[in-house]
Amino acid sequence: MPRSGEEARRRLQQAALELYRERGFDQTTTAEIAARAGVTERTFFRHFPDKREVLFGNEAALRDELIESVADVPAGAEPLEILLHAFRKAGRVLVDNRPFSEPRMAVIAATPALRERELAKAASMTEALAEALRRRGVAARLAGLAAHTGWAAFHHAILAWLEDSSRTLDEHLTGAFADLRALAAKAGG
Repeated sequence: MPRSGEEARRRLQQAALELYRERGFDQTTTAEIAARAGVTERTFFRHFPDKREVLFGNEAALRDELIESVADVPAGAEPLEILLHAFRKAGRVLVDNRPFSEPRMAVIAATPALRERELAKAASMTEALAEALRRRGVAARLAGLAAHTGWAAFHHAILAWLEDSSRTLDEHLTGAFADLRALAAKAGG
């Protein structure tokens, strides 16, 4: 039995990922996830409200990291520069958890209910980023646009990194934001 709440949470996430890969999301129950993790189903629900959320359980920590990183960038930086800095810092969590991140993305891509949840989480995250930019004095319209396009570039970089591990996530992020700037420059010219 896991001795700490954090250990139980990690084991539940790993068990869910394994079962979703083996059986599929729809064919897996919370009781099966709990049993695989060596905990009770009640313990599962102490950590996660439903079986979808088990793959998104680190969202609050990621949001906090991103918002803190946005606030930490020195004054005078442009919105995309601020976001690139924040995504680089937050990306370290993905790098440290690549053995979980990679199969997690595959399970989400193959499961409509999880794709829907991912879209809802992305919308929530972009709104949090837009608000963090507004607090820095970025105009509301530009903050929203920067947050949405920045999040898309971040997601694009993650997918590229999962497909091509010969380059670091930071290199993929740098490339995605350079491509974003190039697209914007061509649209303006």
